[in-house]
Amino acid sequence: MVKNRINYVSTWYEGNKRCRQEKQMEIMPDGGEENSLLNLYPSVTYQTFEGFGGALTESAGYIYGQMNGEQREEMMREYFTADHMGYRMVRIPIDSCDFSLGHYEAVESARDSGFTGFQLGRVEKSILPLLDDAQKAYGDRVEIMLTPWSPPAYMKTNGDRNKGGELKPEYKKTWADYICRYIREYRNRGYLVKRISLQNEPKAVQTWDSCVYTASQEKEFLRDYMWPALQENKLTDIEVFIWDHNKERAYERACEIIDEITDHMVTGIAFHWYSGDHFEALSMIHDKFPDKKLILSEACIEYCKFAADDFLKNAQKYAHDMIGNMNHGMNAFYDWNIVLDEKGGPNHVGNFCDAPFLFDTEKKELIRRNTADYLWHFTHFIKPGAVRIGSTVYTDELEETAFCNPDGGIVAVLLNRTDHELKVNVRLGEHMAQIVIGPDTIGTVEIA
Repeated sequence: MVKNRINYVSTWYEGNKRCRQEKQMEIMPDGGEENSLLNLYPSVTYQTFEGFGGALTESAGYIYGQMNGEQREEMMREYFTADHMGYRMVRIPIDSCDFSLGHYEAVESARDSGFTGFQLGRVEKSILPLLDDAQKAYGDRVEIMLTPWSPPAYMKTNGDRNKGGELKPEYKKTWADYICRYIREYRNRGYLVKRISLQNEPKAVQTWDSCVYTASQEKEFLRDYMWPALQENKLTDIEVFIWDHNKERAYERACEIIDEITDHMVTGIAFHWYSGDHFEALSMIHDKFPDKKLILSEACIEYCKFAADDFLKNAQKYAHDMIGNMNHGMNAFYDWNIVLDEKGGPNHVGNFCDAPFLFDTEKKELIRRNTADYLWHFTHFIKPGAVRIGSTVYTDELEETAFCNPDGGIVAVLLNRTDHELKVNVRLGEHMAQIVIGPDTIGTVEIA
């Protein structure tokens, strides 16, 4: 039943200029309409959605430090206030990653087995100021996910943070203790660390910080080292996510790691988007492991794959992936860097990428990207605790996902990637409203 109103907000571009329109739609009786329908079924429910967030890296913090106070306030307001994008979560690397100014480690020497020299100097300089301002804008503590890209070089078989390598057997317990120390360091400062993943992209041998785990190695590390370390440090409230890599092999990794022994240790599966859609993998994981959370822990437009100036198509890729992931069970979404420079860096190995906000370090200008406009249609309207509801749509030219928010309001995000407009009859129970979504347009229907 429609309560009071149906609003429709749409975004499109004329050249590089963003256009946004909001209007209240006329509510009509259904009358048996059969064509151009988007049906919404609030009584059919699926997963609960926890919220949105982005990554705080040393690179993002370095660029943030070059912005003036007004620009910082504007960006944080856009990201972390409920009136705008409504982010409430962040992902932070354990030690350096590719989006760092260079390598750093909290403990650099194998001789320091007790971590007496443990220090977070680089984190304190670049990441914590970003985190503090995010929390100030949010008005509360944001939820933190910590992820390692590589153990310290001395713990690895190749003696290098880069180029893969594996964790040496004799350092498995030490590495688990190291991760726990990181969690405690943040918590001792008053930050809310909620979850970790065991390894970023454990299948990838990268020219930057990386470490390889087979499924059996990741399972062994979790079962015999990480979980006991969490127990010893009284940190079993931490949510543990496995895989943290692309969707195309996420199902296999879940099946190989989760068994009757490890089941209670695994909160869920983290995944990335870089190998393509593979939305069905999420449904397969959910069907086999219905109690496990599915979180997209990283996504960005890589300039090595996609043109940096293909603004619209890059933004549409984001929306397409978001809708597909949501419709197959995703519980939370973390974008990659929240801000980078005009080149998509800095990055200590030249792996440049896009971000929703860029800062031109020469012109001293903050640039809002099309991806931010497209993300807004999800992050602003789909609230933490929203439940995905049933929906059907009349054509594959129209992509959509629908949620019921905690206040009972219903939102449906619509994506038209075609070059022609699409008529949509939004039907809820015995009522409907007629909408036209223009070519290359994203829109959100809000029913309150």
